[in-house]
Amino acid sequence: MSTVPDDASRRRRGRLLTVWTPEDKAFWAHEGRAIANVNLWISIPALFLAFAVWQMWSVVAVNLPNLGFKYTENQLFWLAALPALSGATLRIFYSFMVPVFGGRRWTALTTASLLLPTIGVGLAVQDPTTPYSTMLLLALLCGLGGGNFSSSMSNISFFFPKERKGSALGLNAGLGNLGVSSVQFLAPLVITLGILGPWAGDPQMAKLSGAHGVAEVWAQNAAFIWVPFIIIVSMMAWVGMHDIADARASFSEQAVIFKRKHNWIMCFLYLGTFGSFIGFSAGFPLLIKYLYPDIRPLQYAWLGPLVGAMARPFGGWLSDKLGGARVTFWTFFWMVLGVLGVMASLPGSGSPGSFTGFLLAFLFLFFLTGIGNGSTFAMIPAIFNTLALRRNAAGSPAQAESEGAKESAAVLGFSGAMGAYGGFFIPKSFGTSFDLTGTPDAALMFFVVFYAASIAVTWWYYSRRGAEIPC
Repeated sequence: MSTVPDDASRRRRGRLLTVWTPEDKAFWAHEGRAIANVNLWISIPALFLAFAVWQMWSVVAVNLPNLGFKYTENQLFWLAALPALSGATLRIFYSFMVPVFGGRRWTALTTASLLLPTIGVGLAVQDPTTPYSTMLLLALLCGLGGGNFSSSMSNISFFFPKERKGSALGLNAGLGNLGVSSVQFLAPLVITLGILGPWAGDPQMAKLSGAHGVAEVWAQNAAFIWVPFIIIVSMMAWVGMHDIADARASFSEQAVIFKRKHNWIMCFLYLGTFGSFIGFSAGFPLLIKYLYPDIRPLQYAWLGPLVGAMARPFGGWLSDKLGGARVTFWTFFWMVLGVLGVMASLPGSGSPGSFTGFLLAFLFLFFLTGIGNGSTFAMIPAIFNTLALRRNAAGSPAQAESEGAKESAAVLGFSGAMGAYGGFFIPKSFGTSFDLTGTPDAALMFFVVFYAASIAVTWWYYSRRGAEIPC
């Protein structure tokens, strides 16, 4: 007579998993895979909404001048950049929250917190006299969405065995990243329709791009459209996700990663991959607006984040097959060429430039950032599991695996925090470069130097023959 029901009941206490051994192939095949997939497929829409809210200002900032808000170019770049600054800072703290509070509770709470900026932005954009300081505060609050990424990736890393972590993390982040392109694609559509009814507010009169005249828009819809989905997914997370008892750890237990050299190295590399993705996503619409004034930015801006998001799961899968370090090395190499392609297409010196070349070069860059996002996150579990096994060579393999999993989860979250600062520095570097030189060339040259340094770091520590930790 089967004892499976008894075994299953001992492994669960409500939504708490008291036994979780994904490396046990029998456990994984019989029970683990199904539970892990449920948590993954609830985590993905939660992360999707987080990214949508986080990057809402990349769209809202472009439209503010048309609505009568009198802000300078640099002020608009500040509004696009600030969510990344606060989101990256919040990620530092969010990185350590899942082992303290549990993945289910934390996912439900942080998803619900997205109601604050969405409702706030929806109210503020209806009044052109809203103080700039209020807009800055709302931009900072949108960083709540950015913080969610670190806790989400940390949480999902606990559910899957080593050989599936790259693919699972790639799916979670890649499909979650689609929130960036979705907000940039949907916002121009929903603001033209009063689809949310009278409770959402009256329409505003906006200047038409490239033409003389005005049209009715509901600018608040760009924020309010996400409110019902946030409520639904928060409830799904509370009811359907799980906490893992073995994943519990205090902050002091996790803080050991600050002593690990490879934590800081991976933070540097992830700044180059994810930092580029989120930074380009935030700055791309405004870059189009000022370089090619005859082009409507929001017709094209969403394509870049879409390409990057779709490439990320492929980057995780490719890394599982070929090795994360090899994929990361070649990704940075091609990113150097991608930036040079962008520079070759820019207007200047009497030339109007080539928008087609500019768009294709940036789409290539976005594709590479997606591949690199997947490959760097595939490297982290491999690196820290290897380090744990080396430290515990004479001890228990199970203890080493548990230690490696906890450190990997903390590093995934913390490197995600450091990488997110790219979302602030990249649009701000564009804004500063425009202010000082009138072009984005200085910022782009800095990116070339950074990517070249990333190639050297990846090769030395991880991808060369005899590297310290080949992975």
